[in-house]
Amino acid sequence: MAGYLFAHFIGEEKDGEQIYFSLSKDGLHWNDLNGGEPVLYSKTGTCGVRDPFPVRNPLDGKIYLIATDLRIEAGEGWEAAQERGSRSLIVWETEDLLHWSKERSCEVGIPGAGCVWAPEAVFDRQKNAFLVFFASKTRTADEKEGKHRIYAAYTKDFAAFSETFLYMERENHVIDTTILESGGRYYRISKEETEKRLILETSDALLGEFIQIPSPVLAGLKGVEGPEGYLLPDGKTWCLIADRFQEGTGYLPMLTENLASGDFRILAPGEYDMGRTKKRHGGILRITDAEYERLGGN
Repeated sequence: MAGYLFAHFIGEEKDGEQIYFSLSKDGLHWNDLNGGEPVLYSKTGTCGVRDPFPVRNPLDGKIYLIATDLRIEAGEGWEAAQERGSRSLIVWETEDLLHWSKERSCEVGIPGAGCVWAPEAVFDRQKNAFLVFFASKTRTADEKEGKHRIYAAYTKDFAAFSETFLYMERENHVIDTTILESGGRYYRISKEETEKRLILETSDALLGEFIQIPSPVLAGLKGVEGPEGYLLPDGKTWCLIADRFQEGTGYLPMLTENLASGDFRILAPGEYDMGRTKKRHGGILRITDAEYERLGGN
């Protein structure tokens, strides 16, 4: 793998909730593609997409891009988005990163769910299928008010999905979850929505019990969302990025060589460059030399 593709959206302005691409060689310095204009548009569902996440099938190399079916720019507001939003995720697929299928809408939210937000996927080698997980606001019979929980389903092709099940819940709302695999263990990073902080956990199984890892750096960050993680080219350093949405200052990269330690070093502004376009919650895919050059990297 020789580079990175960052799929993201940029905000609530016209066409801001579509799919934008950026490229990087080192995972820290990014160049916007297509002149900073959207690469993919959704004409399905709400006709807007947020929180895109690209993932590669390790069995056949096909790449899928999944995203939240949501367009705040339409003017209905956040309450409607949470309580009466789309229960579907939007899916594109490609074999070369240049030619993409038409987007399709896949309903995965449970009956009564108010939304399906920030879908991501991780390949479960034991099942030879992807575990797809996302946040939905739901209310149980004994609750006066609903809250966001993480639900999940399995799929092999992002067209047919298993029955959706409850994957994670906390005392407070939880959204924006990503899962990294390192050293035979899984590391789950989630946004605790009430305090707007990130929580780091680990388990030896995707469906196992996750135990929280103390992290003073993450505990000290407030007003962040959209955590994403990936290995840098040295093959040992993890880069965790988080969108400082509350400040409106964009993504902040943090490095660690040991996810289990919970110890991250926040990079100084001169150590990274997120590109000209301010990037909102997206996902990052490792790509090959050929893919990097095909997309216009140099």
